[in-house]
Amino acid sequence: MAVGDRGTGGAASFDRLGIGKVLDELLTEFPDLTITKIRYLESEGLLEPERTPSGYRKFSFGDVERLRFILRQQRDAFWPLSHIRQVLDDLDNGRVPTDQTGRHLSLAEDGLPTAETFSERPSRERLSREDLLEQAHIDDTLLDEIEAHG
Repeated sequence: MAVGDRGTGGAASFDRLGIGKVLDELLTEFPDLTITKIRYLESEGLLEPERTPSGYRKFSFGDVERLRFILRQQRDAFWPLSHIRQVLDDLDNGRVPTDQTGRHLSLAEDGLPTAETFSERPSRERLSREDLLEQAHIDDTLLDEIEAHG
């Protein structure tokens, strides 16, 4: 089951879940998760659960796994939503996504990045001040403040 497969069922016996059931499903792994956060991620375009005629969200197995992927990347890899959005867009469009350093992510048969992808140590690359400012998307003032704090 690929993370990018929006709205497809992963198991024949999986019934679509309401937002409260999705929260219950994920609370053990993500104790700080709230319905508000799930709605926020949907409003950011990262999730697109089906809607009933009365407007209730119904999450497929694929939607729940996609949400789990988003939450793991935020918590474990500290990826910003903009990068998660790009990775999901790549997966949705059949492209091999890259991590934040530009390396291609290794994908397992189910379409999810492999554990090895996240356990690899980043290279120790030296950057000029200008390159650091550009890659970190910060300005000179903020870098000065960071340096002042050690």
